[in-house]
Formats: sequence, structure tokens, C-alpha cells
Amino acid sequence: MDGSSYGLGGPNITIRELTKDRINFVLSDTDLSVANSLRRVMIAEVPTVAIDMVEIETNTTVLADEFLAHRLGMVAIDSRDVDKLRYTRDCTCSQYCPECSVELTLHVKCTDDRTKEVTTKDLSSSNPSYMPVLQDKEDSGVLLVKLRKGHELKLKCIAKKGVAKEHAKWSPVSGVSFEYDPYNKLRHTTYWFEESEDEWPLSKNAQFEAPPDKDAPFDYNAKPDKFYFEAETVGSLAPEEVVTMAMKTLVDKLAYVQMQIQEEVDTKEQDNANAWSNY
Repeated sequence: MDGSSYGLGGPNITIRELTKDRINFVLSDTDLSVANSLRRVMIAEVPTVAIDMVEIETNTTVLADEFLAHRLGMVAIDSRDVDKLRYTRDCTCSQYCPECSVELTLHVKCTDDRTKEVTTKDLSSSNPSYMPVLQDKEDSGVLLVKLRKGHELKLKCIAKKGVAKEHAKWSPVSGVSFEYDPYNKLRHTTYWFEESEDEWPLSKNAQFEAPPDKDAPFDYNAKPDKFYFEAETVGSLAPEEVVTMAMKTLVDKLAYVQMQIQEEVDTKEQDNANAWSNY
């Protein structure tokens, strides 16, 4: 990091680790505000599909209707085709339809003397593209409730497209973090310690930067330009898709602001032209 301006080529991303539900990458040649904007958009503005309405017909389990509805709302649903769904607010239907929602049903009854586990794998979807997330074919799904003999659960769920700004159930990630300046050269962090700063061990990202020179003068113009990101998804979207969609959302927001500014400029120019023509 230094006090020089950022390169004209724009930000760069280097992926260090990528798994089914985690991504670790380095965002460089950009500003701290851009890095934090990306983090916030990944958490709250990437659209996914989640259960929004639950209609319970029969529930003789030990859990109340509200308890079950809350559990169902937090179930991760495969959202790779989320772009094919409309937001309910943009749809012409009165409440919900196949264009803006997905119907999931569940009907389980325990007839044995043994406890029966009801999981997300028991949910049937009207659209096979939007199913509860499973790790693999052997995964039994997330436990919803346990039934004893005579217990029955029958319900219908309506899943809709949304973003976590409306409700956390639509967030595609369980956590996003980033670190910069692991040696604290910029002194943005004040360490509390009892005896020495050695009580605060360096992070693993310190190995990718040069250690500070204790005799060098402090650079008041220095800015962070390298950010170490780590994100873990809930399974509804692949981690690389979350990053890509978040960046697209940021670009769309900036494009909208640019369009609004241009419209204001054009309006002012037109008003000035009309004013001169009236003289």
C-alpha cells in the first residue's frame, strides 16, 4: 500500500481458495469504500429464493405453527435460476403465480412406534429448479420436526424471490469478512494489551505483505489497496456466483446514478435554452 493513485485498469481479484460453499479472494487496486460496498451487497442485495408464506392444513406435532413456519423460512433453496423469477412487486398477478413464486408441499404422517424425522428432503417442489439445498444424494436434509405415532404434518409453502434487505432469510451467505493492513501500518486499529502487542498474533494474511520498517516515518497519505475477503454461503448459490452477482448489482446501482445525473443535466440545459429563447 502507498499514497499513489489506483491504477486505471480498475480493481483486480485473485481467488486463493474456492470450494462448494466458501471463497477466499484478494481484492486489490481499489478503495476501502468499494471493498466494504461489495461486502454489504454480498450480504444484503444478492437475490435468492426463500419460503415467504406457509399455509398449514394439519399440525399435530409438538411444535407450534409459528415455530414451524420460522424454520421453513430459513431453509436454503437452490437459487441458481433466480433470474428467471420475477419479484412479486413486479408481477401482474394478485398474490402469487408460477412467474414469481414456487410452491412446495409437505405431507408426512407417522404410523410406526419409532420416532420419524421430518426434514427438508420431504418437501416437494412444483419447479424442480428450486429445491431445498442438499449437500449430496446421501444428505437427509435439515431436520424440521420429529413425529411420534399418530402425529401428522401437512402444509403448503410459497417461496418467492427477494433480498436480505427485506429479510435475512434471503441472504445467500452466512458470513462475509475482509481484512486489510495485517501489520496495522496505517494505525487504523488500536490494540488493547496488558504487557505487549505480542498478545495479538498476526493473521495468516501477514505473510503476503512486507513487514513494517520501525525506523521509517509514518506516511499520512497512505491508503489501503489490498483486501483479503472470505465468504461462506448457505448453499442457495455458489460462492463465485454470489461475488459475481454482487458486483453486477454494484455496477447497476452506479449506472442508475449516472443516468439520473445525466437526466438532471439535460433538464437544466433545456431549461436554460428555453430561458434564453424567451428574451
